[in-house]
This record gives sequence, structure tokens and C-alpha cells, in this order.
Amino acid sequence: MPNFEITTASADDLRMMADWAHAENWNPGLTDAPAFFAADPCGFLIGRLDGTPVSCVSVVRYDPGFGFLGFYLTRPQLRGQGYGSRLWAAGTARLAGRNTGLDGVVKQQPNYRKSGFRPAWTNLRHEGLAPLDVVPPPGVTLVDVRTLPFGQVSAYDRRFFPAGRDGFLAAWTTTPGRTAYAALYEGEVRGLGVLRAGRTSSRVGPLYAATPGIAEALVSALAATDPATPVAVDVPDANPAALRLAERLGLTPTFETARMYTGPVPDIDLPGLYGITSLELG
Repeated sequence: MPNFEITTASADDLRMMADWAHAENWNPGLTDAPAFFAADPCGFLIGRLDGTPVSCVSVVRYDPGFGFLGFYLTRPQLRGQGYGSRLWAAGTARLAGRNTGLDGVVKQQPNYRKSGFRPAWTNLRHEGLAPLDVVPPPGVTLVDVRTLPFGQVSAYDRRFFPAGRDGFLAAWTTTPGRTAYAALYEGEVRGLGVLRAGRTSSRVGPLYAATPGIAEALVSALAATDPATPVAVDVPDANPAALRLAERLGLTPTFETARMYTGPVPDIDLPGLYGITSLELG
């Protein structure tokens, strides 16, 4: 009888999980692993069948009240045999008592509903070559995030995410090979954007801004660091201004997920959320 066991993922396992995600057309970032582990080093689980990895899930605990689930995958040839559901049970048990979020692909959303998740909004990934010459609004300057006091950046991020995530955010914005810009107006942070390389396009996320003009300038400046590569932004339809901006930038919808929660939709600054950070960790 095959032996199925669940273990905590290693760094090699996380690279494998990214390969599996790429096979599902999720286009994971190439340098996400350090930030993922910084968020919760025990928050990534692997299901092994006779020692061979066959399923995975991320179940990150941000604080006692909030967690996020992602990376839920079973190898195609073994789906429908219960290995994914057993891993799901173990993963959701790790987040018991927390309001839990996820970004669910269309096919899996009915199953997530059965597990108590309710939709909050739809993320529509928009991709393409963005304009490279957008000028920031008057009085706004774009600066490297690493030049700012981290507490200032962390406090701004907290407006858009349901829990503090300082370890994750520090790694997410400073990992080598990434570009992270903040928009400043009279010394205050009024926007934030991070660009990281992906398998098929460069991913922009998070993308926060006080105005569409600031968001547009951030995307343009980030895209200009690698002009020949398309950018991809997962845009929440709960912010109509963000959808209009994606259209104005000439980006095309290519992929859809639903942000879902087991509890109340968190009170965050949705009008300033132009692009989520990641599908795996929220």
C-alpha cells in the first residue's frame, strides 16, 4: 500500500513548487523563495507518496488572526485520488481560528466555497509592454524603496494588507535583481511598486497608489528597467480605477483568480490597491 506523508517544504521543495506553478501558467516570480520563507518558514507543506513529492500547499500564518493559503497543487496524473484533499486538511488545520485568504483559480472556486471561502473580488491579470515615458504628477518623486526608513514603508504597506508582514516585506523589496520604487509627495509615501522577474513576463506587485497618475508613473518606471520584457499586474476589480489604468497602459487580460476569505473581508485601502503582491501569499 503506498505510503503518503506530509512534511514541511525545504528550499529545494519550494523551487519545485514554483516549477509546478509555472506548469499551471501562474508565472511565479523567479526570486520569491527568500521572501516566502521570511513570512513563515514552516508555512509550506509537501505531500509525498513513497517519498516522491506529489502535492503542495502554502499555509502562511501572518498573525494570530490572519493567514493565507496558496500553492495548492497536486500532480496532474494523481489528481482525484485524495492526496490533495489530505494535504488540504492538514494545511487548513494549521490556519484554524484565523480569517484565511486565498486567490483561487476559476476551476477550483466551487471547491473553495464548499470549504467555507467566500469571494471578495476578482483579480484580473493584465500583461503587455507598458509605456516607458510616463512622468509622475507634479510634486511627486520616485525613489528607491531601500533609501527610505523601513518603518515608513512598512506602515504604508499595512494600509493595504490585513496583517503586519515586516519580515516578508523587507525581503520582498530588497532581494537582489528586483526593483522597488516608492512615490513621495511632501515627504510622505503615496505609492509603492515592486518589479520581479517571472518565467514569461516581469511581475509587478504590490502596486499601491494614492492616484491613478501615481500608479501609472510607477508601472512606467518599473517597466523601463527592462523595456523589452512584458509586465504583468494582478489587478483587483474592486478598484475600477485600477482596471481603467490597465486598459490605458495597453495591457491585456490573460488570467483570472478570485480573492476569497473564510471570514469578513478585511478593511483595507481598496481604492489605493492597483495590484496585489502575489497569488501565493496575498
